[in-house]
Amino acid sequence: MKTIKDKYLVVGADFAGFPLKEAVVEHLAKKGWNILDLGVKKDSNPNDTDLMFHRVGLRVGAEISEGNYERALLFCGTGMGIHIAASKCPHVHAGVVESLPAATRAITGNGVNVLAMGAFYVAPQTACDIADAYLSNELGSGWEWWHNFYEFHKLAIDELEAFNYEEYKKNGFKVNKLGDYDLTLDFDKKPE
Repeated sequence: MKTIKDKYLVVGADFAGFPLKEAVVEHLAKKGWNILDLGVKKDSNPNDTDLMFHRVGLRVGAEISEGNYERALLFCGTGMGIHIAASKCPHVHAGVVESLPAATRAITGNGVNVLAMGAFYVAPQTACDIADAYLSNELGSGWEWWHNFYEFHKLAIDELEAFNYEEYKKNGFKVNKLGDYDLTLDFDKKPE
């Protein structure tokens, strides 16, 4: 698997997300990232329907599903459609973000392995900052200020990874729990 630690990343954009993707890829390339781009490129044919947002999202999501890449960045007009498509692939945990705090929390609290941004809403410098925050953190790093933070969120990811809708339905729409953690929060303790 090509990992973040080794500075490998897969990206993809449709035509609407292309300019934002270019800004982020240029920024990351200057920092030594090795990037596989599976979407629209400078010389792409605008009539190539294989470059529609959902098809690019599926292509990038498949790289995560197949274990080829640890993480990905996606770009379309809103970030929504391309992330929905990627989410159809097994083992993809995708999120859309439009701010630096949301990007940090997407990885530190939710373990998002595919992060999407919308070129209609995110400025290029903000997108570069979002990419840096996303790529420099992992589940359990960041803003955690309550006990069991990592364990609680890792349990959620594991249960989602194991989720089978038919079993859920047969079980009266109750989750087959893999465990539980104390959820008591210490409201007197402030985030660091």
